[in-house]
Amino acid sequence: MNRTGGTPDSAFSALRGQLQEAAATFAGGPDALESILLGMVDDVDRAVREPLEIFPVCHHSPASALAMARRLREKQPKVVYLELCEDMAPLLTELRNCRLPVAVQAFAGDVDGFPQEWAPLSVVAPITEASAEYQAIAYALDTPGVELVLVDRSSDHVFQWDPRNEPTAKDTDDDPGTSADGVPEAEAALHGEAVGVEIGDLRPRFAELEEHLLRHGKVRHWSEWWHQYVEVPLGDGDHDTYRQVMFLIGSLFRRLAPGDGARVRVDEDRERYMWTRMRAHLAATGTDPEDCLYVCGAFHAASRVEEFGVHGADTFEISPRTATTWQYGLIPSSHAAIEAQFGLAPGSVSIASTEWTKALKRTRVQPYRLAGQAGAKKSAAKKARGVQAAVPAQEPPAADRLSGFLRRPPVLDALDEAELLGWSVDIVRAARRNGYLASTADAIAVFETSILLAGMRDRAKPTPYDFQDAAVTCIEKDTVPGRRDVRRLVEIMMGGDRIGQVGYEALPPLARDVYDRLAPLELKLQQRGVQRALLDMASRPELRACSDVLWMLRRLLPHGAARPIMGERRLGERSIQESWDLALGTHQRALIELGYEGVSLEQVLEQRLRQEAYGPRATAATVLAAVEDAVLYLGSRRLADELGTHALKVLAAERSVDGAPEVLRRVRALLAYYRTSEPVLPSWIESFAKTGYAHYCTLLPTAFRDEDATVGQVAAMLGFLFSMESLALSLGCDRTQLELAVAQSHPDDPSKTALLWAAQVQLGTLPRAELRARCEALLDNPLVVPAYPRYLSGFVHALEPVPGLADVVVEAVSNAFGRLPDAVLLPWLPLLITTLRSGAADLAPLLIREAGRIFPGRLEALDAWVPPWRLQQPDPCAARRAQPAAPGRRGAALLPAHPAACDAVAELLGCTEGWSEPDTPSPTGVGLLATHPATCDAVAELLGCDGGWVAATSPSPSGAALTTLHPTTARALESLLAGT
Repeated sequence: MNRTGGTPDSAFSALRGQLQEAAATFAGGPDALESILLGMVDDVDRAVREPLEIFPVCHHSPASALAMARRLREKQPKVVYLELCEDMAPLLTELRNCRLPVAVQAFAGDVDGFPQEWAPLSVVAPITEASAEYQAIAYALDTPGVELVLVDRSSDHVFQWDPRNEPTAKDTDDDPGTSADGVPEAEAALHGEAVGVEIGDLRPRFAELEEHLLRHGKVRHWSEWWHQYVEVPLGDGDHDTYRQVMFLIGSLFRRLAPGDGARVRVDEDRERYMWTRMRAHLAATGTDPEDCLYVCGAFHAASRVEEFGVHGADTFEISPRTATTWQYGLIPSSHAAIEAQFGLAPGSVSIASTEWTKALKRTRVQPYRLAGQAGAKKSAAKKARGVQAAVPAQEPPAADRLSGFLRRPPVLDALDEAELLGWSVDIVRAARRNGYLASTADAIAVFETSILLAGMRDRAKPTPYDFQDAAVTCIEKDTVPGRRDVRRLVEIMMGGDRIGQVGYEALPPLARDVYDRLAPLELKLQQRGVQRALLDMASRPELRACSDVLWMLRRLLPHGAARPIMGERRLGERSIQESWDLALGTHQRALIELGYEGVSLEQVLEQRLRQEAYGPRATAATVLAAVEDAVLYLGSRRLADELGTHALKVLAAERSVDGAPEVLRRVRALLAYYRTSEPVLPSWIESFAKTGYAHYCTLLPTAFRDEDATVGQVAAMLGFLFSMESLALSLGCDRTQLELAVAQSHPDDPSKTALLWAAQVQLGTLPRAELRARCEALLDNPLVVPAYPRYLSGFVHALEPVPGLADVVVEAVSNAFGRLPDAVLLPWLPLLITTLRSGAADLAPLLIREAGRIFPGRLEALDAWVPPWRLQQPDPCAARRAQPAAPGRRGAALLPAHPAACDAVAELLGCTEGWSEPDTPSPTGVGLLATHPATCDAVAELLGCDGGWVAATSPSPSGAALTTLHPTTARALESLLAGT
C-alpha cells in the first residue's frame, strides 16, 4: 500500500503515476493537489475492485438509463440492490398501472416521535422512464427469479436524520425561472413541500468548482454542462468506461465538497446504512455477490466509510423507527416538478426525455418497461423475456479505461442539418400560433444563429440549449405578445412538461370510491384539464348523490378542483340544478392524499371538522362553522350536537370579542335552520343562547372601553343580546343583567358612544326624541363636527342590533348634509364614505331602502319637499287629554249612526226585538246576565254549574273571590281555554 491507499498491481497504476507527475509539475511539489488527484484514482480503483458490482448513476440521466439497460441484459443479475427508501418496496409493483412520471410517496399526518410543527411529513421519490432506476425496477419486477431489494434508509429515518437548523434547499446557480404561462409554478406543486429522495443526485457542492466548470465550459447552467460533457461522451461508451468515469466524477465532487458537516454526516450514514443492509441480505440468503448489482448515485459509489463493501466493518447500528404511522401511495409527478424540487434548469428533464428517445433509436438498445404499463409494446416485452433467458458469460477484470477517456479529445458530432432545420421550422410555427410576427426569415436566422453559437462554444453540433438561445434572440426580441415566451415554446417543442398519471388500480380506496360515485356524470375525470358537469336533479334524482360528493370535494380539495358555476348549498336550501367545473385529474395528488386520512369522504370530512373544532386555536366561531358544515355536508345530527356542545365550552372560555360578528352570523343561521326544520330546538343551541347572553353581558362594559375592540365587534355583541333575548329570557335569563351591563358602559370612542345610545333606545331608557336632540347638539358644537362621521359610523353599525333606527340614521345624515356648509362638509366627506364602506358595507342597503321610502322619487318634487322630522307632529296623548269626556260610549253610538248595518247583522242572528228606546239605558257588565238569562243559562250548563240564580239582594263576589267561591267553574274554564 502506498501513501494514498492504492496497490502497486492495480489496473490504474499507470494513471496514478501520470497524475502524480502532473501534480508535481503544476504545483511544484507534493501538496493537496496530488492528494486529491491520487485519492480520486484510489476511489475509482476501490469501487471497481468491489466483488459486489456497483453501478453508479445520475438522477434522470439518459446515459445512465442506456448503460443500465445494456448492463442488465449482459449480466442478468439475480438480486438488484437499489438506493431507495426500503419501506417503499411494496408500492413499486403499482407502477405498471401508472403513466410515468409518477412519484412514490410516504405520508404521515399524525406524528409520534417528531415535533408536531413538522406535521404532515411527506417523502417523495420521482421516477421517470428515462432513468436508470426505472430500468432496474422494470427488469427486477418482470424477470422471474430476480429479487429487488431497497436498501436506503426508511422514510422515518429521513426525518430522524433531518437537521432542521440547516436550510433544506440547495444553493444553486440555476435560475429556476418561470414561463410566461406559469406552468412550472403550477406543476412544481405536484410534489408540494415533500422532502425529495435524491436517487443518484450528482452535482458539485463546491460553488467555486461549479462556477469554474460553467465558465470554462461556456454554458449557462449545470444541466447544460452535464449534457455537453457527460451525457454526450458517455452515450455510446462501453460499460467499463461508463462506470469508471462516473466513479471519477463522484469522487471529484465528494473530495471537493465544502465543510457542510451535517450534510456530509447524513450522506455517510446513508452509505453505512445501505452497506449494512446489503451484507445482512447476503448473509441471510447466501447469494453470491457476483450475482448482484448495486444501483446507487455516483456520489455514494465513491464512498470512503469503513462499512464500504461486502467485507466492510459491521460497526454501524441502525436506530429503531419512531411510533409514527406511515402511509404509502403513488402521486402524479411532472418534469417541471422534478426540476423545481431538485434544482435543475427548466426544461432539462424534458430535453433528457427527448435525448433518451433519440438514443434508443440510434443504439437500438431494447429498454425495460413494466408489462401492462401504458404505452408498452407486447412485442418488446416478449423480446425482452427471450433475451433474459440467456446465461451471462464470465467477465474478465476491468481494465483502465480512464486514461484513454481523459486523453481523448472531445468528439465533435457532425452537424445534423435536417434535425436543426426541423427545429427551426417548428419553433417559427409555434411562435406564430402564440402571437409572434415570425416568418421564414426568422427560421433561417434561428438556424444560422444556432450554428454560430455552437461554434463560439467549441462544438460543431448545436445542442437544444444552443437552439433555445438562438430562438430567443431571433424571435422574441423585446416583447412577449402571448402567454408563453419563446423559451417555454422551445421546451414544449422538445417534449414539453410531461405529466404522469396514477392509474385507477393504483389509487387508494377513497379515490376509487370518489370516481365510482361520480360515474353517473359520464365524464373522464382522470384526464387533466377542466370539464363541465351539468346536474339536473329534477329529471335525474340519482345525481343528488353526485352533488353531495362534489360539495364535499369542494370543502376538502384545493380551490379549482371542484368549482360550482350554478347552484349553491346553504342551510335548509338545496338546488335542483347545478353546474360544476371539475379538474380532479389535475388535482389527483390532493385526492390521493385524502386517501391517507380515511377510506371515505365522509370519514375524512368528519375528522377534519373535529380537528378544526378541537384544535388549540379553535374559537367559538370556528366551532360553529364546523357545526354548520356537519349539517350542510354530512347531515349528521350526532356530530352537530357534539360540536355544538363543545362550542359552549369554547365560548365560555373566551375573554375577547374578536369572533363576535362571526358567532352572531352563524348562530342566527343555525337557529333559523333548526326552527324551520326541527320540531324542537336542540338542547345545545338553547344552552348556547343562554350562555352567550350571560357571557356577552359580562364582557359588554369592558368591550365598550377596550381600544382593541372595534365598533363592529361590539355591535355584533349587542346584536346577539337583542336577537337572542326572547329565547334567553324564556330559558331563565334575567333582562336586568343586560340593563346593568349597558348602564355600566362608558365608552370614549364616538362610534361606540353612538352605539351605546342605540342600545339605550332599544332598552327604552333613552327616548327617540332625546336621541334626536343629542344628534342636533353634535351638529351645533363646532368642536364635535370633525368627529361627526364617527358618530354616524356607530349609528350605522347600530342597525345590526337595532334595525328600527334606520329612520334616525337617515335623519342624522340628512341633517348633516343640509345644515353644514361646504367648507365643513367637504373635508370630512371622504372620511364618512370610507368609514361606511369599510365598516358597514353590508348595512348600507338598509339605509338605502329607508332613504328611498322617505325621500321623494322625482327630482322636481325635492324643492317643495319637507322632511317628515321637521313637521309638527301632534301628540296623540295630549289630544286625548284635552278632549272632554263624551256622554256615553263611542262604541254604542256607532249603532244608531249606521242602522242599516246593524239591522242586517240582527236579521242574520235572528234578533226580532227591534231597536230600544233612545232614553232606555243599555245594560253593562253584570247587568247583561240578568237581561239575557238564556245565554247565561246556556253557558252555565256548558260549564256544569247547577247553583242556579242567586237572590237579587245577595252581594256578588268579584275578582279573585270568584275563583275561591267557584273552583269547579274556574277549572272548567281553564280546561276549556286549554283545549282551544
